[in-house]
Amino acid sequence: MSLTLDEARTRAGVLSSVSYSLHLDLTGPETFRSHTRVRFRSTVAETFLDLKGAIAVSLVVNGEAVEAAYDGRRVGLTGLSTGLSTGLSDGAVNEVEVTATLPYTTDGDGMHTFTDPVDGSRYVSAYLGMDNASKVYACFDQNDLKASFAVAVTADPADTVLANGSVVLHDAGRWVFATTPPIPPALLVVAAGPWHSVRWTYALDSGESLDFGWHARRSLAAELDRDADELRRTSEACFAHYADLIDEPYPFDSYDQVFVPGLNWGAQEMPGCVTYRDELLPRGAITDTQRAIRAVIIAHEMSHMWFGDSMTMTWWEDTWLQESFADYMGYRVAEAGAGFSDLRVEVEIGSKPWGYRSDARRSTHPVAPLAVDVPDVDTAATIFDGISYAKGGACLVQLAFWLGDEEFMAGVNRHLTRFRFANATLADFVESLAASSPKDVRGWVDAWLRRPGFDTVSVRRDGDVPVLEREGSRPHAFTVAGYDSSLRLVKRKRIELGAEPVPLPEFAGLVVVPNAGGETFAALRLDPGSWEALSGGLSRLEDPLVRAVLWSATALRVRSRDLSADDYLDLVETHLPAETRADIIEGVLAESRSVVIPQRVPASRAAGAVARVAAASAAGLAAYADDEQRALAWAAALAATSADAELLRGWLDADKVGGSIPLLPTTRWAAIVRLASLGEADARFIATERDRDGTAEGDLGALRALAARPSTSAKDAAWEAMLAPGVDNRRFGALASGMWIAEQAHLLRPYVTAYLAEAPALATRGQAFAIEVGRAFPRIALDDGQLDALRTALAGDVPTILRRSWEDHFDDRE
Repeated sequence: MSLTLDEARTRAGVLSSVSYSLHLDLTGPETFRSHTRVRFRSTVAETFLDLKGAIAVSLVVNGEAVEAAYDGRRVGLTGLSTGLSTGLSDGAVNEVEVTATLPYTTDGDGMHTFTDPVDGSRYVSAYLGMDNASKVYACFDQNDLKASFAVAVTADPADTVLANGSVVLHDAGRWVFATTPPIPPALLVVAAGPWHSVRWTYALDSGESLDFGWHARRSLAAELDRDADELRRTSEACFAHYADLIDEPYPFDSYDQVFVPGLNWGAQEMPGCVTYRDELLPRGAITDTQRAIRAVIIAHEMSHMWFGDSMTMTWWEDTWLQESFADYMGYRVAEAGAGFSDLRVEVEIGSKPWGYRSDARRSTHPVAPLAVDVPDVDTAATIFDGISYAKGGACLVQLAFWLGDEEFMAGVNRHLTRFRFANATLADFVESLAASSPKDVRGWVDAWLRRPGFDTVSVRRDGDVPVLEREGSRPHAFTVAGYDSSLRLVKRKRIELGAEPVPLPEFAGLVVVPNAGGETFAALRLDPGSWEALSGGLSRLEDPLVRAVLWSATALRVRSRDLSADDYLDLVETHLPAETRADIIEGVLAESRSVVIPQRVPASRAAGAVARVAAASAAGLAAYADDEQRALAWAAALAATSADAELLRGWLDADKVGGSIPLLPTTRWAAIVRLASLGEADARFIATERDRDGTAEGDLGALRALAARPSTSAKDAAWEAMLAPGVDNRRFGALASGMWIAEQAHLLRPYVTAYLAEAPALATRGQAFAIEVGRAFPRIALDDGQLDALRTALAGDVPTILRRSWEDHFDDRE
């Protein structure tokens, strides 16, 4: 059971002025030692500290050693000084010391340990967030009991240790860091290992300076050096742009960024020391799409330094505000500050479809739910979803477009100044915006943020005149684009659409695309004439953003069964090979393979659907073989879908695509997995490739390939490995990825049954692993009997996080 809202409110109401002195000893091979000294004011004699999974615990309260009342989750505190008898209304100061021995983890929650197969180096990092700080040290693990942290770490003398503050002492394996300003307990970070580092000092406008650093595993030194100049440029450009946008100065004393192994999130916004999953530092060449997405993530996490770390939500119902703001600012600042162009295309093709899918399910919720709708932290873990990120970010785009950027940023700055190093709620944010604009911000918030679902913007014709109509209840502001019969742009216009239809006489006779700039979050229903013209000439549209808007709207029609999977794949085969943007190619192919085929194509026709994606990929590769960026996108898709074993083996032998394009390590493993799924790569061949690779990524690729082989013995072995006690998060995910092959649905029938039976027990291991178990849901078409089995399983006892995932998968297939 996780911390509840009621418990958090009660504890926050009686405690204040919290500070921690923390020492972590990471020299043990199987366990680590955590010593916490916490000072706080209390108005009650009894409360509790959170501490999960400790093997041994000792407790000192106000200088007196006492027997620890510890149940595996919490340390009970009694006999505290309250100060009430002496008139201290804010309570008396108490000091508690907890010394604990705790296990390392391999699932990305807690003190995660990883040994690099390349050189045997060991890395130990505290991956916290949610309520996982208590897996590392005893604390009041909730957002609104922010505290300062004085951290010391003992590690292998050969290691470098990174943390939230700058280093003030380093001596023979002992590291002492500067005390932080008040931050939530879950935003503490420690990362120890033989990091390869690139460091520099950045001059601030104030005349002071700030130390920056990028760090990665020693075996990724070449990759970090390859990208160091770009990473530095991106970091500095984003930082400078935030300095222009945000009135409050940067809140912390240094800015490290570290690529870490085994992180469950894409990145985590730890104050002064951001962690990124090290897949963002790929081996081989890095594509333009990867570079752009990484820049967005860098800008996203940097925005959290103000919006999330300095100003922090009070309880988890406001998850959306931190993540939506970072999502919005990530794209905005990576483009305007760091110079990555046309990033709204990536929003439309990669981010918003996630939001639409999430918002169409039974688990949909308002962007801003009420606190009582998030009764505990496990429930909170389920709303880090497409609504809190993608839809919320889209809502902020709409808000800024509706308010005007000047008023929007004035409200943001007012909010960040009011709540520097403090906690805030949606009501506080609305008050800040309302004080900066004469518009009805509260009404807008009620319409957009307090109601689930999305509207539909439709086009009908009154004679030749297009008329825009809204199906829903929200006010919309967006751009309409009009095209002639050859799909040449003729006119663009900003429109505000409410309950009343909006005729567009100046667009008479034109092909019309509402929301052409992606400013709002709504489904589109075009008039028949516009749809006929656009579906016949999609690839001829000059503006990539409009193409992305239309691809996204078309995918949403497939989900709502307004358009068949065959019709969608017709568009893919007809138009995608001529697409000039690699990010659109990758987004449409991902939608085809991961959503359309497993959710809308019967198992008996899956092989034919995959072949159609392969045919489109082959045509695209042939058309753009000399364009490296597009060729890399097409090659990745063809490697994963082609049934031409000779072609794939030729790529492996040459380590190139088409004789000149480098075969990226990820694409090489996609080809190996595909060969294995076709029965064209046996265990010996896979082992040879694994040894050739020699990295952690190669180990995972080999697991995927072994699991993909089309035999009962291979599936049995993969399933047994997934159930192995203590299997780490990356291995589990790799096995699941290889296990479920769309064309193998008949072979996989017994494993669908086994998954539904075994997954609930696996999901009790922890929040992050429960999410991983949900991601391991069978990625194949399910028949009526299997859907009935899923319905029956959902009627039973399924842990909160897994239940949310299963309900989503069920809804996606209904």
